[in-house]
Amino acid sequence: MFELEALDRRRALLLAGGALVLATAPYARRTFAQPAGGAKPRIGVIGSGHIGGTIGGLWVKAGHAVLFSSRHPEELKDLVAGLGPLASAGTVAQAVDFGDVLFVALPYGALPQLGKDYGNAFKGKVALDACNAVSSRDGAVAEEVERDGIGVTSQKYLPGSRVVRAFNTMSYMIFAREANRPDPKLAIPIAGDDAAAVQTAAALVRDAGFDPVIVGKLADARRFQRGNPGYGQSVTASELRQKLSLPS
Repeated sequence: MFELEALDRRRALLLAGGALVLATAPYARRTFAQPAGGAKPRIGVIGSGHIGGTIGGLWVKAGHAVLFSSRHPEELKDLVAGLGPLASAGTVAQAVDFGDVLFVALPYGALPQLGKDYGNAFKGKVALDACNAVSSRDGAVAEEVERDGIGVTSQKYLPGSRVVRAFNTMSYMIFAREANRPDPKLAIPIAGDDAAAVQTAAALVRDAGFDPVIVGKLADARRFQRGNPGYGQSVTASELRQKLSLPS
């Protein structure tokens, strides 16, 4: 008799526990799913000079975790200290591993070696390419850019990554001064072949305090590389679209 009563009590407890699990399951799913869905992408900055430091700093202020990298990460100590706990410093390998999105702001001549050293780790990641090719500095690869276009050339040297050209058209001083100004905001031309990567880039342009203008595919990035009409244009989105004959 006592064994039957004990068995009944155990059954009651099991049933009550099952009901509690069912009742709380939707809440548990919301609790664990929401942070993942609403989280801002982490950014690895490769080349933390003027452009990388400025744009990366704007992303930190917008709530992104950013790892700034250098061959000498100890030299970035003051930069990250001034930006707070969302900013950190490390090696290029650490930045590539850390970032959901990679922001590449190097002398263009370094891009082929970057691809050789970290090409596998870049695969599948959005790579925002802010590099500019300068003949006197970058040699043969700058000639390749002039011949084939900078977007196509960047994708060649970062194969498997989802390259979007962005933040290459103006100096860091303009970016620092004009970020988050009242509307209309400063226009940033972007271009890429992967539609989802372009949308990610556009969102990050907005987070940095600017207005993205999608110019087209990577082949169209030639239109705002150095020496071409979209380069150096400190204008609004509507003005940039007009200059490049893009639909409004």
